[in-house]
Amino acid sequence: MGRLRDRYEALLLDLDGTLYRGDAVIDGAPAALGVASAQRLLYVTNNASRRPEVVVEQLTGLGFVATPDDVVTSAQAAARLLAERLGPGAQVLVVGADDLAAEIEAVGLRTVRRFEGAVPSAVVQGHSTNTGWADLAEATYAIRAGALWVAANTDRTLPNERGLAPGNGAMVAAVRAASDQEPLVAGKPYAPLLEDALRRVGTRSALVVGDRLDTDIEGADRVGLDSLLVLSGVSTLDNLRDAPPEQVPTYISDSLSALNHPPVEDEPDESADLAERLRRHPGRAVPVRGTGVAATATEIR
Repeated sequence: MGRLRDRYEALLLDLDGTLYRGDAVIDGAPAALGVASAQRLLYVTNNASRRPEVVVEQLTGLGFVATPDDVVTSAQAAARLLAERLGPGAQVLVVGADDLAAEIEAVGLRTVRRFEGAVPSAVVQGHSTNTGWADLAEATYAIRAGALWVAANTDRTLPNERGLAPGNGAMVAAVRAASDQEPLVAGKPYAPLLEDALRRVGTRSALVVGDRLDTDIEGADRVGLDSLLVLSGVSTLDNLRDAPPEQVPTYISDSLSALNHPPVEDEPDESADLAERLRRHPGRAVPVRGTGVAATATEIR
């Protein structure tokens, strides 16, 4: 049987927790992706704080091969959602990084950070370490006054070299509580970001690779794609045991090297749990469910 990656025409790769944690590369990740293959590699990130060129700088600095055309961000997906719903030149209040604002302006909309008088047509919210109370309050005023609210993503945590830090979802939760409204969400697990990635690669023969059950894996399920959970970031085997069907991956592995080996076939001892099967097959992908078929709790345990 051929390598796992050779079953697909494209790999849709998460970044934080899958390829790196903060400024620290995950051991073996560049080598695993650098193996010669015919797949298109697309880097698909929920982080809306950096434009593709900046993401590429980090990726290449850590040993990965990438160009701006290989990067799809939730900021781009959020900008598309806004452009589809607002007229040209509409005003958008930005809570997030300058690179998020640049993506909004690139689709013909005007951005502001504060407003007086006329209420902005929309609020867009993405991750920034500089977001403070005043920014969240400004968003709340606008949303309560009727502005459309788009969140780039709702990840509650963000992996870095020190552990798990608050993600954009933690800030979104504050605005949700204060505004009594729900945002449209551009990033995983919602469809817009992954659909943008699929349009970019021009195929639906794609494998989603990530470290989070509630974003990467559920996102793959929502758009009908296979998925590989790598245990290098946020989600753990204990999380998987308690996961709902839409968050059960097609495969699980301890590292990205699983892409370059055949998946584990059915074994005679079907009573072995996933932890035991992973111990038996380090660096290999262990099937959790068949393509498009939800696993039962007993299969996972």
